[in-house]
Amino acid sequence: MTPPPIDYAQLAARIKTWGQELGFQGVGIADIDLHAAEQRLLDWLARGFHGRMEYMQRHGSKRSRPAELVPGTISVVSVRMDYLPQGMDSAQAALDDDTKAYVSRYALGRDYHKLVRQRLQKLATRIEETVGALGYRVFCDSAPVLEKPIAEKAGLGWIGKHTNLIDRSAGSFFFLGEIYTDLPLPADVPAASHCGRCRACLDICPTAAIVAPYVLDARRCISYLTIELADSIPEEFRPALGNRIYGCDDCQLACPWNRFAQLSVETDFLPRHQLESADLLALFAWDEATFLSRTEGSPIRRIGHERWLRNLAVALGNARPTPAVIAALQERMQHPSALVREHVQWALARHEAPPK
Repeated sequence: MTPPPIDYAQLAARIKTWGQELGFQGVGIADIDLHAAEQRLLDWLARGFHGRMEYMQRHGSKRSRPAELVPGTISVVSVRMDYLPQGMDSAQAALDDDTKAYVSRYALGRDYHKLVRQRLQKLATRIEETVGALGYRVFCDSAPVLEKPIAEKAGLGWIGKHTNLIDRSAGSFFFLGEIYTDLPLPADVPAASHCGRCRACLDICPTAAIVAPYVLDARRCISYLTIELADSIPEEFRPALGNRIYGCDDCQLACPWNRFAQLSVETDFLPRHQLESADLLALFAWDEATFLSRTEGSPIRRIGHERWLRNLAVALGNARPTPAVIAALQERMQHPSALVREHVQWALARHEAPPK
């Protein structure tokens, strides 16, 4: 007996319901025509704005042509999951206290990659149980995928002037994930931009990394400098890092739409080891074993202990020159890493304190 034809519009509606039941706050569907985004990516790469992130050009057109990455793909299910663990007032309080370390809000809890991918896999399995065998692959910041242009096409928000996705009712503190599929699902209406004349994100950026509306020079971005860059942080940017030791949220904190940001319901995204308000000196005292233990299951672990100390040395160089700060820096001058010693020496010079 021939099975009845699939009602893809009805299936799309059910996928959205299932996704919300699995903990995604937004679910939309996009087609795979990303030619406009592809041109923006090529222009961005040509200007060298990706810095040392060679992976941004390593896969050629697979990033902007989903069917080249996963043959047979004709639709993308795009999802968002809110991650803000606390109100934005607590983030600003941490930024304003130069004895504290500021960690980007997305990295305070457990690594999001596994959680989001597991939920996407459950969603894909449910689709497969309903329609039978299908071709698909799930992603969460784990492959060459233009996740923000896809989410914009799926109606989950618009790409703001800071290049993050913004939802009118939820701000921008959320993760994105995708299911590439060979199902001919009806695409949603792309989101319209609501940034208007606002330039709050451009004006607040400590390093002027948003060089024009919708254009980010990653080489100047604090998230890039503290996470992606493996080498020495250029001295011209070190004072602007302030106490930011892993990432930066300033452009999001300044965005008026984030007054609607929703707190996460996921316990995995709650702060661990009091990283939301940890003292710089306490974190600087971690040896490598402590670092590896305290960052187990955290996205922070990817930078390693050496870069962790590098970033903290810069933050301590920007802190008030108390005897405890100077003593901690002087003690690290014996560190075996030349990278760490260089940044420690810079910090001591800021305080006009001699290395030991």
